[in-house]
Amino acid sequence: MRQVTLCIGELQFIAASCKTRPMMAGPLDLVFDLDGTLIDSAPDLHACLNRLLGREGRRRLELAEVVTMVGDGVPALVRRAYEATGGLPDNIDECIETYRGLYGDALADRTAPYPGVLETLALLSEAGHRMGVCTNKPHAPTLAILHALGMARFFDTVAGGDTLPVRKPDAGHLLGLLEMLGSQPDRAVMIGDSHNDIQVAINAGVRSIAVSYGYRKQPVETLGADLIVDRFSDIPEALTKLS
Repeated sequence: MRQVTLCIGELQFIAASCKTRPMMAGPLDLVFDLDGTLIDSAPDLHACLNRLLGREGRRRLELAEVVTMVGDGVPALVRRAYEATGGLPDNIDECIETYRGLYGDALADRTAPYPGVLETLALLSEAGHRMGVCTNKPHAPTLAILHALGMARFFDTVAGGDTLPVRKPDAGHLLGLLEMLGSQPDRAVMIGDSHNDIQVAINAGVRSIAVSYGYRKQPVETLGADLIVDRFSDIPEALTKLS
C-alpha cells in the first residue's frame, strides 16, 4: 500500500480542478462503501449493542433502530445507542471501548455480503477495474470482515475511518484513498448507500452511484448521486453509462 504524501488541502485543490473534467475512458477506479453497500452488517452491530446495553439493564434496541444509527463510525454508533435508551453515561468512552471488544469478537457472525456482490466484484476485477474500500468503520475490523467473507482479494487498498485525519463526508477521506491507489478524481467512481458516501464524492469531484438498499436516513433520490441502482449486479451496466 502506498503512503499518502499529499496534505488534505492539496487533495481538495485537486478535487476542485477535476470537477469539470470528463471521465477518462477505459477501466475505472471504483471505490466502495462497506456497511450497507457491500455487506449487511446491521445484525452483528445490533447484537453487540444489545449485549453492551444489557449489561446495564437498558432496553434492547430493535434492528430497525440500529440501521438508522450506522454510518458515522463506532463512537457515534455507541453514543446514539445510549441516547436512544436513556442518555449518555458518565463513562461513555469506556463503553465505546467495551463495544469495540464485543464487536471485535463477532465481526462476521451474522454479517454477509448483499446478493450479487461477490459475483459482481469478480466481473469488475476481470474487466480491469481497480477497486478500493472507503468506510468510516475502523481499518482493522474492516480488513478482518473482508477476509472473513472472501472479499479482500478484490481490493487494492482500504481507507478506514481511522486511516486518515478525516472521514467521510470530508473530501480528504476519498481523495486520500485515491492517492494511495495512484488514481485521480476524474477516473474514479464512488459507490455507496448513504449521504456520507455520495456527499464525499461530490466534495471530492468524483462521480457516484447510489444503491437503493442499505442504511440511510433519507430517500435515495435526494442524495445527489449521478446514478441509482437497485441491485449490486446492476453496477457494471451503470458504469458504462457514466463512462
